[in-house]
Amino acid sequence: MPPRLRAELWVRAYLKRLELNNIPAYIAAKGQPDSGAVMVKCATLDGQAKLYTRRFDLMTDSEAWAVLTEGPEREVDESIRKQRSFDPDLWVIELEARHGRTLLEEDGLKD
Repeated sequence: MPPRLRAELWVRAYLKRLELNNIPAYIAAKGQPDSGAVMVKCATLDGQAKLYTRRFDLMTDSEAWAVLTEGPEREVDESIRKQRSFDPDLWVIELEARHGRTLLEEDGLKD
């Protein structure tokens, strides 16, 4: 497995990629700069949202982005609050994309 990027560096690169694709995003919660986990909330501007997290897949021996929860945005926000109560080092990126485009599965963001 290749070495992981520092969380803060990955977050900054991700935000830049979103900006270049005209997808509004911001850091909703700043975590531990070196090794904090990252979650991505995608609000679809219709009151709905999805929360993505990285999970290790034993079948492929790699990490992949997976939907942790989805539904009404207020419920997704509550899930984020709960996750942050367990892990204060957690980064949360929020983006707004009417069609749910997150860029998470594009090259450079999967690993």
